[in-house]
Amino acid sequence: MAIRVLIADDQEMVRRGLRRILESQPDIEVVCEAADGVTAVEMARRFQPDVALVDIRMPRMDGLEVTRLLAGPDVASPVKVVVVTTFDLDEYVYPALQYGASGFLLKRSGPALLIEAVRAAVAGDSLISPSVTVRLLKHVTGSGPRHAPLPEPLTEREIEIAGQVAEGKTNADIAAELFISPGTVKTHVASIQRKLGVRNRVGIAVRAWEMGYARAL
Repeated sequence: MAIRVLIADDQEMVRRGLRRILESQPDIEVVCEAADGVTAVEMARRFQPDVALVDIRMPRMDGLEVTRLLAGPDVASPVKVVVVTTFDLDEYVYPALQYGASGFLLKRSGPALLIEAVRAAVAGDSLISPSVTVRLLKHVTGSGPRHAPLPEPLTEREIEIAGQVAEGKTNADIAAELFISPGTVKTHVASIQRKLGVRNRVGIAVRAWEMGYARAL
C-alpha cells in the first residue's frame, strides 16, 4: 500500500518539485496539496494522509500552528508531520518539535533525503540524516526550556538508548551496537517516550540533548 502524503507550501514551484520527487517512487502517492495553513489542516482532516510535509512559513496559518493541530498532544488521531524549513537555524524548529512534529527537513536537502524522511516518518524511525539531526538539535535545545526531574527516571540502559536516538541512530543501528535485538530496542524506546512524555523519536532526541544524554559529535 502506498504512503499517502500531503504537501503544504505556499510556493507552487516548490509543491510541484516535491510532488515530482515523491511520485517518482512506486510506494509514495501525493494525495493532496495546500498553499496555506488553513487549507493544509482542512485537507489533512479530509484525506487522512500518512505524512504531511509542512512549510514553516505560510499565509493564513503558519506551519507551527498546523503542526499543533495535526500532531499536537491533544490530537486523537495525529498525522506524522515533517516540518520543512529554509534555514538551518530556524527559530520555529524547537516549538514545532514541542508541538509534535516527527522531524524537520531542509528544503535544500535533496531528493534522497526527502524520500528517506517520508518513509522513516511512517516507520516511526529517524527522519533525517544523523549529521543534520545533531546539528539542528544542538541549536534548538541550547535555548529551549529546562524540564523538572522525571517522575519515573530512566534506567541506565534507557539513558544509553535515548542518547543514541539523539545521535540519529535507528533501532537497527542501536541493536547492532548494544548486541540486543531490534525488538528489544523498540520496547525500550516506547518506555523512554512514556517516561519523557513525548510522542516520537524526535521528542526523545530533544529531551536527550537537554538532559545531557547525547555525546558531543
